[in-house]
Amino acid sequence: MNIPEIHVWDHGIIQVKISMAYPLRWVNSYVLPSSAGISIIDPGPRNRTTEEEWTKVLKHLDFGFHDVNEIFVTHHHPDHFGLAGWFQSQADCHVYMSQRAFDESQYMWGTHSNINNQLMKWLGQHGLPEALSVQIEQHLFGFLPQVTPIPDITTVADGSFLTMGSLSWLAIESGGHAPGHLSLFQQELGLMMCGDAVLPRISPNISLIPGSDPDPLFTFMNSLHHLNTYKVNQAFPGHRDVFINYHERLDELLNHHEERLERIEKLLHPSPQTGYEICESLFGNRLSIHQMRFAMCEVLAHLQELVRRGHARIILSSLDYRIKYTYEE
Repeated sequence: MNIPEIHVWDHGIIQVKISMAYPLRWVNSYVLPSSAGISIIDPGPRNRTTEEEWTKVLKHLDFGFHDVNEIFVTHHHPDHFGLAGWFQSQADCHVYMSQRAFDESQYMWGTHSNINNQLMKWLGQHGLPEALSVQIEQHLFGFLPQVTPIPDITTVADGSFLTMGSLSWLAIESGGHAPGHLSLFQQELGLMMCGDAVLPRISPNISLIPGSDPDPLFTFMNSLHHLNTYKVNQAFPGHRDVFINYHERLDELLNHHEERLERIEKLLHPSPQTGYEICESLFGNRLSIHQMRFAMCEVLAHLQELVRRGHARIILSSLDYRIKYTYEE
């Protein structure tokens, strides 16, 4: 196995591309060294490959697990949170994340979680065929090994400061992509550790999930406006490449979702539609089960935003008791 791609940026920030599944292929982890040891932001998903990658990366950088002081997790998704517990078991280090993000991890993968079965039934109510619903439940169970063990965490509040890599970072909470998401801003240098709050070239997935944020797209768009108030010279995202057109990218993401809302609203004419019917109209029916879950939940997030704005309303089909959406005059 080759060592993951490593790029050293100014101010000692080390970008490490940790492997993950297609189509993203890698997640950006960041190593911030100081005289006291190292901090790692978003270690990636847990599997045998990524464990071996980190062992090689630390050796290549002339560090050991004993040098890891803390893991900072931007949000609860497996490709960011997954290895946190493993690192803690190897290095006896602190794991930092927001309380809301940790609560969300427990909702998804805790001992008493029932979200996989709940989501399967809920998507079926929104028109997803049963054969696909069953596949989604099986697919979701596959994430559990990627986040095991769950770490003990130290919570970080919005607006608090952390020192990592000899720099002071401001924690900024946002939502929409993931409740309790924390970005890190270095004010003097204008550096932003984005996680998945802002991504170059691809749009962060915005999913409506039962029991989580009831208005995720509304939350996301408000978060983008808030993130636009920070003067950012260089952004370090969770996926794809480090970028400098941060403020332009925020505008692009806002425009993208407004355009998507307009397109979905037009699809509600002339007859009511299920979420799955809208999903098929937008993306076709040849998606992988992973892509289908993302697409369905994102369509439902947009439909919910149309309902919130008064541009659509929910009706219950009298024939099959499925949830449909209709245009609201």
